[in-house]
Amino acid sequence: MKKSLLLASVALGLGLTAQAKADTTLTIATVNNVQMIEMRKLSSVFEKAHPDIHLNWVTLEENVLRQRVTTDIATHAGQFDILTIGNYEVPLWAKQGWLYKFDNLPAAYDLNDVIAPVRESVSYQGKVYALPFYAESVMTLYRKDLFAKAGITMPEAPSWDQIRDFAAKTTDKSSDTYGICLRGKPGWGENMTIVTTMVTSFGGQWFDMSWKPTLSTPAWHDAISYYSSLLKQFGPPGASANGFNENLSLFATGHCAIWVDATSAAGTVYDPKQSSVADKVGFAPLPTGSFKGGPTWLWSWNLAIPASSTHAEAASTFIQWATSKEYIQLVAKTDGWVNIPPGTRSSSYQSAEYQKVAPFSSFVLKAIESSNPSGQTAQPRPYVGAQFVDITPFQGIGTQVGQTIASILAGSTSVDAGLSAANAATNRVIRQAGYQK
Repeated sequence: MKKSLLLASVALGLGLTAQAKADTTLTIATVNNVQMIEMRKLSSVFEKAHPDIHLNWVTLEENVLRQRVTTDIATHAGQFDILTIGNYEVPLWAKQGWLYKFDNLPAAYDLNDVIAPVRESVSYQGKVYALPFYAESVMTLYRKDLFAKAGITMPEAPSWDQIRDFAAKTTDKSSDTYGICLRGKPGWGENMTIVTTMVTSFGGQWFDMSWKPTLSTPAWHDAISYYSSLLKQFGPPGASANGFNENLSLFATGHCAIWVDATSAAGTVYDPKQSSVADKVGFAPLPTGSFKGGPTWLWSWNLAIPASSTHAEAASTFIQWATSKEYIQLVAKTDGWVNIPPGTRSSSYQSAEYQKVAPFSSFVLKAIESSNPSGQTAQPRPYVGAQFVDITPFQGIGTQVGQTIASILAGSTSVDAGLSAANAATNRVIRQAGYQK
């Protein structure tokens, strides 16, 4: 098995640009985000240009996708030829030998055009193991009209305390308008992204330097108390079921005054074809807490080839197409520049057409270029990552803790009891994984 994978890897490294000669069907696992749905729609252009490559799509909700692809790659089941994975998984799976690397990309692909922090986040030991489809940092989106009506102004650098005040003043439940929307759906890549980011701003972190979990500390207690009370008072009903896509829909249909989430949402909420509030949206940085600075959110959705795939050459051909400058031009021509996959290529942000329709473009570029997942938290930590922890056990830990946080938000458990249980469960997992000495 290892010998055959090595030979395949060598062959892939020598011939990434070649089109598959035999009739090939690629099974692609992807997430049901707007940009990926668009990729699936436009893939008919690729199939027309490559009649010997056929595409079989498996489009899944984010949490389900992560479970399916993790199980598939860890067991070498070979169900998928192309995986949509994050920059959390790429270096961890590359280290395990689970991914093909992208050697000898053609000059026309222009890998150096990929924004440096994004390119580095999908690399391991200097080699690229996935190509980024879109990337993001974090921003605060808000309704300028609702702020004007309430007589308030969003500052250049808002604090979480100010966000609470603004949410209170813009909530009008009689018209189904809620002051704040935040992720509440459980999952390490759903509610725990905003929760981890918020905890950092309150002076907290996941582990101390001895790999002891810190979920029972005052910083976690204060952050989760703030988060849950904010959403209970000023958020939409059933917030514990809302993830990125649900909040995107709520904001775009006029039900949220403030939404703190990924910069990748900006293209949709500023597009009048998809957003009823496109002409009413403003943006600001991530709110700050008692601790300012530290690690900053950087995420990318990337296309990778599992080592179990027997169609690596054809898979690479498709991935190069879907992450190319030409694909971005295709989206711009088909659906408008505001809808291009954001955050990956410097050339996109240099485009006058993009700058014209995307007032947020320079903000997003700066946020991604200055992102610092390795930044220090208030107290020293033994890991890197802004909205996740870069260790293999975190996927399970983050999901379990995310369920507890959702229970707190839903009122099923108290902050103290929930965090105490989450801390104990996290400690068991991290100890069993051998991190504590």
